[in-house]
Amino acid sequence: VLLSITCSPPQNYPLYIRSIPTENELKFHYTVHTSLDVVDEKISAMGKALVDQRELYLGLLYPTEDYKVYGYVTNSKVKFVMVVDSSNTALRDNEIRSMFRKLHNSYTDIMCNPFYNPGDRIHSRAFDNMVNSMMMQVC
Repeated sequence: VLLSITCSPPQNYPLYIRSIPTENELKFHYTVHTSLDVVDEKISAMGKALVDQRELYLGLLYPTEDYKVYGYVTNSKVKFVMVVDSSNTALRDNEIRSMFRKLHNSYTDIMCNPFYNPGDRIHSRAFDNMVNSMMMQVC
């Protein structure tokens, strides 16, 4: 399982990346960076409809043999990408959606911190604990 939070375009640099287990971390990073193009395509295809919607969940971006890649975009165009093992059939779309909402709420808490500069990498023990507990539920 991998979670990535990426800054808005045109930079698209990672603000937060966490993977469990860590042995395929480089492959996960490659998957996340290729999925950012798919996220941008989905956003441009939705156009103004995405702005009007309250739901920012993009759903399954693309499946591979080994993984399924899901996406979510905030109003400020910050992208959340989650990569899960395709053999995990217990995860349903509603569960992925609720995990992204939980991530978005925690990300909002970080953004409300007066000591956090938007665009900096996320270094928060509370956010790490929330992500770790969420990943343990998936694994």
